[in-house]
Amino acid sequence: MRAGVRISSLVPSGLVIESVSDSSDSIILAVRSEGGMAECPLCGARSRRIHSRYDRQVADLPCAGKQIRLRVITRRFVCELPHCRRRIFAERFGDDVLPTRSRRTARLECIVHHLGLALGGRPAASFAKRLMLPVSNDTLLRVVRRRTRPRTGPLIVAGIDDWAFRKNHRYGTIVCDLERRRIVTLLPDREIATVRAWLSDHPEIKVVSRDRGGGYGEAAAKALPDAVQVADRWHLIENASAAFLNAVRRSMRVIRTAIGATTINPKLLTCAERLQYEGYLRREQTNATIMSLVRNAVPLKEIVRRTGHSRKLVRQVSRGESTDVFRTRQSTPMPTCPFWMRNGARAAVTAQSSGVVCKGKASKAPCVSSVSG
Repeated sequence: MRAGVRISSLVPSGLVIESVSDSSDSIILAVRSEGGMAECPLCGARSRRIHSRYDRQVADLPCAGKQIRLRVITRRFVCELPHCRRRIFAERFGDDVLPTRSRRTARLECIVHHLGLALGGRPAASFAKRLMLPVSNDTLLRVVRRRTRPRTGPLIVAGIDDWAFRKNHRYGTIVCDLERRRIVTLLPDREIATVRAWLSDHPEIKVVSRDRGGGYGEAAAKALPDAVQVADRWHLIENASAAFLNAVRRSMRVIRTAIGATTINPKLLTCAERLQYEGYLRREQTNATIMSLVRNAVPLKEIVRRTGHSRKLVRQVSRGESTDVFRTRQSTPMPTCPFWMRNGARAAVTAQSSGVVCKGKASKAPCVSSVSG
């Protein structure tokens, strides 16, 4: 037997529907509390004496492709205790149903919070619009900030990395608590003095996770000389991946010879592959010209002058570095990382999982645990 859907199931528990009005894009439900009394928020006394009523416009979860708007009929009660300073108060519906002064129900607020955590500001606002949950990017960020629990314990393991206020224009520093996987603060720039001043105010830090650059290492060494510095996991994976791809790319000619795939039929190539193959043939001619001059003991400066190529290219060819026939765009391991690492918190990884520890007093040189390409 087919089960029917009651209209009362569209509203949160504890509310009763008074009337329903429908429009082309939304459904407006007039609701009220099913309780007959309310508790004073100041003294806690219960009251049944109603003073007046007013309406609240609240957004709720969509239904059947339409937005749900709740017109909450809120009652004002009179506190009958003579010693209570609040004579008139509005009834509360509970933080799990409708928080005080909120324009969204608790269940809608929870979904908005998770969208903000998963996608950020503008991407989450665009996706929420498709879900019939129109919220702005500023609202999403405000909800995330408001529901963030404050740090309760001391900061022991800190992750430091740079992040972009505006990419290629303005950068700052993000500091994360790696034990609780939470952002602690955002510093306005990447200067050594700024990071050093902040670290000096937190002497309880024992472990600092950073990238292989010398700036953050120098700041941590001066501010926390006894702290242990480690290389975070993202940079280790990134450097190891780049080194592996470079090694394979340099050996592709030998690999093709070993598997017998040295002959390429241009007729079997696609249009994009044919363009790459023609470029490869031009590079091979350039490499042959440069190598002939190198065998004749012509200096690099003279080769640059004769061929018109850059000094970097001439040096690479003279050292035997060559590219494969079909070059691929170099990628990063970011797609395999969790979403909280992809949203600007690359440093917020567990320091213990890296398993590599640097010296306590870091110098300006790169971190010794980094894998260089």
